[in-house]
Amino acid sequence: MNSITISKQKIFNNKNEVFAHELVFKDSSDNTTGFSDTVKETSQLIISSVTSSELDKLLGRNSLAFVNVDDKTLTKGILDVLDKERFILNILEDINLTEEVINKIIQYRKRGFRLSLEHFDSSADMIKKFSRLFNYIDIIKMDTVLSLPQNLEKVMRKFKGTRIKLLAQHIETREDYKKYLDMGFDLFQGYYLDKPETIEIIGGKEAAQFIILQLLRIIKEDNTNNEKLEFFIKKQPDLSYKLIQFFNNSIKLNVKVESLPQVLTLMGRDKLLRWLLVYLYAEVSKNPASKTMLELAIKRAERMEAEADPKNKDKAYLAGMFSMLSSIFETDIKELMHEVNMDNDITSLVLEKKGIFASSLMRAEQAEKDYLKKVMLANFDKLYTPDLVSTLEYSGVEIDKDKI
Repeated sequence: MNSITISKQKIFNNKNEVFAHELVFKDSSDNTTGFSDTVKETSQLIISSVTSSELDKLLGRNSLAFVNVDDKTLTKGILDVLDKERFILNILEDINLTEEVINKIIQYRKRGFRLSLEHFDSSADMIKKFSRLFNYIDIIKMDTVLSLPQNLEKVMRKFKGTRIKLLAQHIETREDYKKYLDMGFDLFQGYYLDKPETIEIIGGKEAAQFIILQLLRIIKEDNTNNEKLEFFIKKQPDLSYKLIQFFNNSIKLNVKVESLPQVLTLMGRDKLLRWLLVYLYAEVSKNPASKTMLELAIKRAERMEAEADPKNKDKAYLAGMFSMLSSIFETDIKELMHEVNMDNDITSLVLEKKGIFASSLMRAEQAEKDYLKKVMLANFDKLYTPDLVSTLEYSGVEIDKDKI
């Protein structure tokens, strides 16, 4: 399983109190990486780390964290799952500032994220490059090694006393610390103050899975207001497109789709929940049999829905879908159910196979086993013995070698 090492280094204020930590990510090859380098792979691992209980282990419950971002990160929607109260988006000095990227930076600031500039060398070129963004920047991390003394002083005079905090990077000695403290810097970072510590994170959920789980949580927490739901979905273009596509294909209404709020209103919460679960199975899973598993999950859900009394049909469908999630994802089903905070009847079925839907689930599972047994017997001559033995052994089924 993939792993990533997260390095943390403390950042102090001018009272020598911990203000935040800077997080630096390294992949399994010990190469420094970031969100944008790994949009399809390692970024999922990073998101898993910084949106889970692992973050509390790394930082404590209330500490702020700087995370490096560049143009690719900002335009991929990866940052949308981060908690704006905990994360400071640290804009890299070599970022490609296109109009799209500038607009994205401003959008994140308006949403409530704090922004910082990394390795600011105090040069005229650097000031010119970021001139359009200074109204939105909260912290400038000034590189005391790369900055010429006269340029450093000019930047200090320009921003000192404004709302922008100035951070001195590369504090390597006691003399460095005293020098930049006397100059009036607000924040400090360097080996003299704190050497980086590391923690290894093992790969878990994908970024897309977190997005869907957050949506499920929003739906469960607020059953009346669509604004928060709409805002969240709008930030995921692929999700919006597939939701509208699903709506067009599944709801036979003589209306043209004009907006996402219209889709959410006409669709209703129950159908949206169903669609999100289908999306989880079909789009997020890396299980090679995910398409077949999805069809099996839908069949199970429909069977349980048909058996349920009228007032519990929607709940029975969701219970059937959730009952197969552990077969799709390499995750602790207890953790997953805790994250989405589902109805007690659904939760007790998924975790303990108990409750009002238990007998219906058992009948569905038996029907599935009967069918699969028939398929197995009908195709037994096509099975390759070593593969079959490996599968059974991996599943904990002991093979009597004397009978083979």
